[in-house]
Amino acid sequence: MRILSKIILGLWGWKVIGGIPADLKKCVVVVAPHTSMWDFVIGRLAWFALGLKVKFLIKKEMFAFPLGSLLKGLGGIPVDRGKSSRLVDYVADLFDQHKSLYITITPEGTRRLNPKWKKGFYYIALKANVPIALGILDYKRKEAGVEQIFTPTGNFEEDFKIVEDFYRGRGAKHPEMFNLT
Repeated sequence: MRILSKIILGLWGWKVIGGIPADLKKCVVVVAPHTSMWDFVIGRLAWFALGLKVKFLIKKEMFAFPLGSLLKGLGGIPVDRGKSSRLVDYVADLFDQHKSLYITITPEGTRRLNPKWKKGFYYIALKANVPIALGILDYKRKEAGVEQIFTPTGNFEEDFKIVEDFYRGRGAKHPEMFNLT
């Protein structure tokens, strides 16, 4: 899959950049911008090209037949966005259960314009005591991958400024749906 994914992305004009250091076995991977269903396809191909076995959170409605089995096979974890749940605790506990785990989260939480990003990824990383990898899908530069890794300090305001500054100006598939253009 690694070589095939690189070939497909190359044919589409995309370049895979960065990655996660081999000695880093656990982290929350934040990916933005997220404004199109194509983000999933390109992102998944990029993870294959990087040789990373990732899990990802996705709304439970996507797990209906026939996509359910495919999404689970690709690493999907269904999330019920309609009921109050302990998602942060649940995902943080997953890190305790695995020797190696990369969980991908899109902080926008939707493909529509969302001026306030979800904070769960930050609190998951803090609770699980794992770093945050900042991944991109930049349609302007046609680059996908991971460019930066940082450890949350517990000072949400300062740490979130790092995240927003990192993503500011990135090229979304649908720029009008990305709040940090």
